[in-house]
Amino acid sequence: MISGSSGRPDGGGAEFTAEGLEPVLREACAMAGLDCDGAELLRLGSNAVYRLTSLPVIVRIARDPSTLAEMERAVSVARWLETKDFPSMRVPASVAQPLIVDGLVVTFWESVQDREEYATVGELADLLRRLHWLEEPDSLGLPYFDPLAKLAASLAGLDGVSAEDRAFLEERTATLAKDYDRLDFVLPFGMIHGDASIGNILRHRDGHAVLIDLDGFALAPREWDLIQTAIYYDRYGWHTKAEYAEFVHRYGFDLMNWPGYETLADLRELMMVSWLGHQVTTSERSAAEFARRVRSLRTGEGRDGWGPF
Repeated sequence: MISGSSGRPDGGGAEFTAEGLEPVLREACAMAGLDCDGAELLRLGSNAVYRLTSLPVIVRIARDPSTLAEMERAVSVARWLETKDFPSMRVPASVAQPLIVDGLVVTFWESVQDREEYATVGELADLLRRLHWLEEPDSLGLPYFDPLAKLAASLAGLDGVSAEDRAFLEERTATLAKDYDRLDFVLPFGMIHGDASIGNILRHRDGHAVLIDLDGFALAPREWDLIQTAIYYDRYGWHTKAEYAEFVHRYGFDLMNWPGYETLADLRELMMVSWLGHQVTTSERSAAEFARRVRSLRTGEGRDGWGPF
């Protein structure tokens, strides 16, 4: 970690808006020796994501300064995956990172493509199968994935929703915790991506598929990397039957035939809803979708009306 002149690892002073982040972007790029003139803001959510025009480089500024350890690990994972010739996001070799500028965590990534294009569900299965065969080095220091701890922390910070909704989500978590403790996982324990879905596999400008968003890498039962594709098909209809069949064929395992599927699906779904709850104060669309999803959890109906985020 390298701090800028106004860097404070314990909290930022910059307002997390396009205007407030411009000085952060400029200082970070100056420290990295990169030209940020004309940089394009692609997204502003839990991260601000910029594309530089001078070089094929993406700059990511995290809203939450506590993500420093995650981003240090993500950079290390990217460098290690490159040594394995694994198709994933790369980091510029010449840039020492992460950087801390005005208390915010800044990382730099090689741009995968010039226009956003996702790869296929079948290619996701191929990459997950290949990833799950790799044996991670101890030097990465990957954490154990504890979904219940992660969910508890997320719910504890859920300030923008009603007390009633928050209490409901906490009660549902407590019930699922007991079911989760009884699960008998059948796939090997090891390295997972942690957020493996169609949204995190892009088509590289040279044509091949690459995994992105590497900060969720952890050690866990491999079922966690399969659950999103399964529920995107089974519960929300975001994948077709043919797409899911292709995913199963190419990975070699159908999670929906495993007895623990419904419990894992319920838990992953709850994590998705809680994540969305953190966006309700910044977006009317997020607030409406959060309300729709909580209503579904309460009634058991209407999941086919969920919109992808």
